[in-house]
Amino acid sequence: MTSAAERPVNPGVSFTSHSTPHDTHQTDPLKQATGVYVTVHGHFYQPPRENPYLDAIERQPSAAPFHDWNERIHWECYRPNAFARVCNDQGEVVEIVNNYEYFSFNMGPTLMSWLERYDFEVYQRILEADIKSCQRLHGHGNAIAQVYNHIIMPLANERDKYTQIRWGKADFRSRFGRDPEGMWLAETGVDYPTLEALVAEGIRFIILAPSQAQRCRPLPTENDPHPEWLEVGGSQIDPTRPYRCYLKESSDTDTRPYIDVFFYDGPISRDMGFSDVVYNSSHFAGRIGSAVRGDHRPAQLISVATDGETFGHHKKGTEKTLAYAFIGEFPKHGWTVTNFAHYLSLNTPTWEAEIKPATAWSCAHGVDRWQDDCGCGGEGGVWHQKWRRPLRDSLNWLRDQLILVYEENAGLLFNDPWLARDEYIQVMRDRSPANVNSFLSRHQTHKLTAAEQVDALRLLEMQRHALLMFTSCGWFFEEISRPEGTQILRYASRALELAGDVAGVQLEKNFLKRLGLAPSNVDSFKHGGEVYRQLVQTAQVSVKQVAAHYAITSLFGNPKSTEKPNPHPGKAKYPHPDQKRVYCYTVNEIDYQLQRMGSLTLAVGHLQLVSEITWESESLVFAVLHLGGWDFHCCTQLFTGRRDYSKLKEKLFSSLEQASAAQTILVMTQLFKEETFSLQNLFAEERHRIMRLLSQETLTRLDQLYSQVYRNNYGILMAFHRDELEVPQELQVAAEIALGSRCMLTLRSLEQDITESALSLSHVIELEAIATEAKHLHCRLNIPEGKQILEQLIMRLLWQLLHDANGSFAIEIQCLERLIDVSYELNIGISLHKSQELYFSCLQSQIVPLCLTNFSNKEDNNQCRQLLKLGKKLAVDVNHILSKLD
Repeated sequence: MTSAAERPVNPGVSFTSHSTPHDTHQTDPLKQATGVYVTVHGHFYQPPRENPYLDAIERQPSAAPFHDWNERIHWECYRPNAFARVCNDQGEVVEIVNNYEYFSFNMGPTLMSWLERYDFEVYQRILEADIKSCQRLHGHGNAIAQVYNHIIMPLANERDKYTQIRWGKADFRSRFGRDPEGMWLAETGVDYPTLEALVAEGIRFIILAPSQAQRCRPLPTENDPHPEWLEVGGSQIDPTRPYRCYLKESSDTDTRPYIDVFFYDGPISRDMGFSDVVYNSSHFAGRIGSAVRGDHRPAQLISVATDGETFGHHKKGTEKTLAYAFIGEFPKHGWTVTNFAHYLSLNTPTWEAEIKPATAWSCAHGVDRWQDDCGCGGEGGVWHQKWRRPLRDSLNWLRDQLILVYEENAGLLFNDPWLARDEYIQVMRDRSPANVNSFLSRHQTHKLTAAEQVDALRLLEMQRHALLMFTSCGWFFEEISRPEGTQILRYASRALELAGDVAGVQLEKNFLKRLGLAPSNVDSFKHGGEVYRQLVQTAQVSVKQVAAHYAITSLFGNPKSTEKPNPHPGKAKYPHPDQKRVYCYTVNEIDYQLQRMGSLTLAVGHLQLVSEITWESESLVFAVLHLGGWDFHCCTQLFTGRRDYSKLKEKLFSSLEQASAAQTILVMTQLFKEETFSLQNLFAEERHRIMRLLSQETLTRLDQLYSQVYRNNYGILMAFHRDELEVPQELQVAAEIALGSRCMLTLRSLEQDITESALSLSHVIELEAIATEAKHLHCRLNIPEGKQILEQLIMRLLWQLLHDANGSFAIEIQCLERLIDVSYELNIGISLHKSQELYFSCLQSQIVPLCLTNFSNKEDNNQCRQLLKLGKKLAVDVNHILSKLD
């Protein structure tokens, strides 16, 4: 998140040809400061988007066709930068570069946590890149830490400042295996108290915008003990050198605490976001070169900084530009690609700087963007931001109330409550029972009971959410009811609930009153209080809703369900619990019985739900009646004993035997007497899955109907196309659906063949026929699932061919080649990037050695040629190897 003034944003695409990099240095610039150094810093970050009750990101329709914005930006930016292509003039891959090996970067902890779960391969590439940069740059890795959840540090209280730094450091250490040398501040928000906290926590340097410097001067020397200060408040500071920033005045210069500061090049960084300079490697290098000072200094650093998402997400394809700049253009100019820590190790600051009181890179008014109606974030619009101050005041009030709750209650459980909070990051990284027990045993004032353990974890979670509710994105844009504002209010809501659970305090009413002073630009909300009521309270999740979710979904694939009830319901057996998960809850299924009667299905069960986060546990009973189609009636209540549960089951199954839905619902209402749940109350992911399952029978019938229409009218369709007449929409749609359905059936059969190692060309031939038919009839097949299956099949076949051919090389490679061809002919938006990456990784390690060692063997030579031609199909440059075989 940044501003028009200081940081680049926005989109695009292209790439240029390249030449071989070479080194012109006499002295090794990695060991001794000499020449020009270049650092490109990427601030990679996504705000926490998890539902605070489920600890999972729910589907975000605005990110379609992806599940959520994390996933969308991942495929557009994070993964492409881990596998950035350098291509020749024919678009063939010459090199795959891990840009993180050359970037200076910070990867926000909330983003890294998501990456670790979602795409471990990319997560590992990022960690490996830091290791390789450490090796290349003499122990100084590219990665730096970030304040944990991107809060504006000058607006945080002192304790929160320290926790944000400590959590950021601990998270970094647990991933990268070393202490961070530098730290990225959210929005580069800084003031002197923030610097004091950073220094106290051992951070050596930070990165700021040039507009954040107030004045600078050479460090005092014996010859010049009082150098003159230069005023640089208008971004005039020289960004090619590091600066020492002292924290407080002292007569003894040697003992004054300090932190080193790099001010990035503002104009180039701005151009990276707002011009086309990053679409062409040569132009980008030229723009960097324009900043090189010709004043004969022995060394200088050209550093630029922007949101990492610029490369690939905001500006499409520019990860390729960057890759070639790193390995081609920059070395060609004799420049050394480095990071801030390495440069600092070669160039101790000879200048000092003072910063302005409280500033950030994305607000021209200090840090008012996160507390006032300053105009930033609403540029050119008609909406005000008068809601910012009341929102900030409301959350500050809530934070202070939660401090009182925490200190009063946590003091009974922890030796040092605030130390426990600072070290809670260890639990956030690993919630295994053994680790949580170890944490509690280190901090507890006495051996905690099970109930006290729950309260201890609730209090720590309350504090975690009290920090998450200050995530900067909530204020960044123009309206409080946007998803970012709603998200931080959801964290506040969860903190309020946890405070009530532990201490019995009711703070929500006063909180709502304060939010009522935050005017919304949207008439239907009026103010922040209504935003909270309509978008936050309605999204709260109760343990009964979790139980209802489990109950309804159990009708669709629960392995414990049976067709008949227990013949002796009064003597229900309690087997060993069957443990399952619903998001962050462990579900122990103590009893479950199901019976069907005509179109009605009734399931009754007894569950033990345990939160994996707070360890709170509830024993619940449920009954769910499926009336057919989309109609579900579900009730839940607390378990009151086996006898009551047995009676409840007996009455419910007796009512079902009357085959009357009305009678069964009446009995359910009498027995449960509480709120009911339906399909609409399910969490979105599972609701959508069940909706698809319920629709499947209808869709299958429609597929058959359309296929029949297509077969009966094939000749007519061809006649329309032959005479270049507009085809009736009904017939064209029938053709597209029929061919799409046929394609899916064929792909599933092929998938089964490969799984059973019974590969044949028959299904590939059928796909080729479908592709030809679709082309002749100008059909556009809309089969996203088919695209996914096809990509996975090609990947699996390629892996088998390269690692486990089983003597069937000839048929496997023929099948693979034809499958790649037909995947493009089907025109369903296929992406073979992963297959390309797999092939490229094996090219030098397996394929080239095989070709060179078996050069004289005719059979092996022929196999090598086939493998290399396969590379050409995957758009990998293998011409230089093929030429050696000729």
